[in-house]
Amino acid sequence: MTSTPLSSPPVALGTWSWGTGDVGGDTVFGNDLGTAELKPVVDAAMASGLTLFDTAPVYAMGNSERILGELLAGYDRSSYQLSTKFSTGIADLYGNDMDTMLDASLERLGTDYVDMYWIHNQDDIERWTPMLIPQVKSGRVRRVGVSNHSLAQIRRVTEILGEGGVRLSAVQNHYSLLFRDSEDTGVLDWCHDNGVEFWPYMILEQGALTGAYDVDHPLPDGSDRARTYNPVLPQLTRLTDAMAAIGGTHGGLSVAEVATVWAVDRGTVPIVGVTKKKHIDSQVRVAGVHLTGDETSTIEELAAATGVQVRAAWEKPLE
Repeated sequence: MTSTPLSSPPVALGTWSWGTGDVGGDTVFGNDLGTAELKPVVDAAMASGLTLFDTAPVYAMGNSERILGELLAGYDRSSYQLSTKFSTGIADLYGNDMDTMLDASLERLGTDYVDMYWIHNQDDIERWTPMLIPQVKSGRVRRVGVSNHSLAQIRRVTEILGEGGVRLSAVQNHYSLLFRDSEDTGVLDWCHDNGVEFWPYMILEQGALTGAYDVDHPLPDGSDRARTYNPVLPQLTRLTDAMAAIGGTHGGLSVAEVATVWAVDRGTVPIVGVTKKKHIDSQVRVAGVHLTGDETSTIEELAAATGVQVRAAWEKPLE
């Protein structure tokens, strides 16, 4: 299809499954994607106006950032936005120093600043949060956010940053039809009330909510996501069938596209993993589409009825 450039990207393009290595595409998703395979994806994204990319140094231990940097090297820096993270779980590899980890990310990404920088997970917020302030003051970071934080932690982060004259711009938590902790604990409402963006990740539950996988077509053997989601695929059948039917009333949207529209309708900037050009075409197709109230109620009720809520090992309760 011919893509029409978008004036403001409604989604962030996720790159967790790019590259191989620990916590990378091969181990988590069963993929093996490098620069050659992903070049058509980035070129299509840039042509379509989908210019907001989310990555992290822990994704394939730097390989995701490296690939993204290589593929964007031919584009003017002002034409795209980069989101990466201070990954607390690997801070010791960088001397527990934010400057050092950010330096490495900037080098891999081929830039001297990032548009969004996150504290990646809620470990020791009193220690890590103040380190964001000099990054903003230096100009190496334009905006800051926190990931996997509870409401109480978000409020405390806001206080710490405010003391340094820095504003919290966004929160990034796991949020999907099957996992609504951020809604149930008030995080989403707080973000809306305070002008803070909410970027949900895993809105497709690593493929389980795409319609591409079911009891007869399980996720790739040997991957972390297969071990997690294949056992619950039977419980998702009624939900994904209903999402497919709803997609049919909106010009033939896929199950994944319906899940994305649901997330956008909740006032969020969803992070959607992209590995193929067709994923870019998909995001262009759903721009401006909205579900009806009845459609939203139907899939939310079916999602609750599945009894499925997968909490990853790194995700602590948001209470």
